[in-house]
Formats: sequence, structure tokens, C-alpha cells
Amino acid sequence: MEITMYMDIYKNARYNFFKWRYELELLHKISLAFAFACLTGVLAQFRFYFPWNPLVPITGQTFAVILAGILLGTWGGISLCMYAGIGAMGVPWFANFQGGMGAITGSTGGYILGFVIAAFFLGYVTDKYIRSRSFFSMLPLMLFATFVLIYVPGLVYLYFYLNALGVSVGILELLSLGMIPFIVGDIIKTVAAAAVAKGITPKRAYGGEVDIKKSKSWHIP
Repeated sequence: MEITMYMDIYKNARYNFFKWRYELELLHKISLAFAFACLTGVLAQFRFYFPWNPLVPITGQTFAVILAGILLGTWGGISLCMYAGIGAMGVPWFANFQGGMGAITGSTGGYILGFVIAAFFLGYVTDKYIRSRSFFSMLPLMLFATFVLIYVPGLVYLYFYLNALGVSVGILELLSLGMIPFIVGDIIKTVAAAAVAKGITPKRAYGGEVDIKKSKSWHIP
């Protein structure tokens, strides 16, 4: 009985913690989105360059992007729009304390676009589909967001960026520069983010009583 009671307390606390983002005033939502943009900028400074790859660093941004979508819903995408737009205006919060249009149009510009797409995608899915909030449902969605929605625009842009500099690269060389060295780290960050998402997201719809284990539908009623 005590275990059941504590589980009910935990579920209610999780629901009450999460529902705030539905109830906040617009100004507060904007402020929260800006706060996550700042967090993304901070994690961008935790960077590491491989000796053979000075173009694309390892950073903590991916973790921030995923959490923005999970915690803020579609406002997570707005948060990353703020990150990209304010950075383009000159705030030096991209990797290596870079800012301005030169940073946006640099070698990692495609990844920044991917951040926005991934955050919108994860936010939309988390808000709309209850069953996406379990660990084993969230993990493949996050992996898709990371390795398709972030890496594809990142690699495509990097290819054209290098060609504009007169550097011709094949597919394997492109992957070696812009993806392969980062796979293990991104998988670790994604698993960690999926665990966090499972622990904090409610398994019933806002204003409803639907439990994820009892619901046969992915859609919030």
C-alpha cells in the first residue's frame, strides 16, 4: 500500500510539475524559451575538436536541443529559433564564443538549422502523443531527431560549404568530418535525455486522466 501511495504521489507531482507550461502567460513562455536558448549557448561552450577535424566540434548542444523539445513542447522550437536568431545578430553564444552572420553561414550552419527542426519535432510529438513519453518510445524518436533532423541538414550544408571553398569531398569523407566521430557521444546524450524525459513527463494528457499503460492510442484525447 505504501509503495502504491508513493507512486501516486510521484505521478501527481510529475503531472503538476509538467502542466505549468500549459498555464503560463505568453510573456513567461517567451522568457522560458529565452532561458533555454541561453542554456543551449552555455552548453555550446563545452566543446572539443578532434585534431583532424577543425570544422565541427563536439558540444553539449544536442542535449539542450532535445530537452528543450521535451520540456517546452513546441516552444522548444521557438527557443532554438531564438538561439539561432539572437546569435546571428551578434551574441557570441555559438560554439567557441562565436556570433554574427559569419557563424551562421560557417561550417556548422546546417546543424543549427537542424537544432530548430529537431526541437519543433520532439516538442510536437511529446505534446500530442501520450505513448511517446515512455523511454522506449522516446529513445527512437530522439535518435531520429538527432541523426536525421540534425545531421542531414548539417551534412548537406557542410558539403556545399566545403565545395564553395574549393574543397571536393566524397560521401565517406563528409561523414568522417561531420558525423562519424560524434555518433557514440550523441547516442550517450540521447539515452540520457530519454531517461530524463521518462522521469519527468506525465503519462496522461493535460486536464485528463489517461494513463500511458492503459491507453491504446498515441493520440491525446
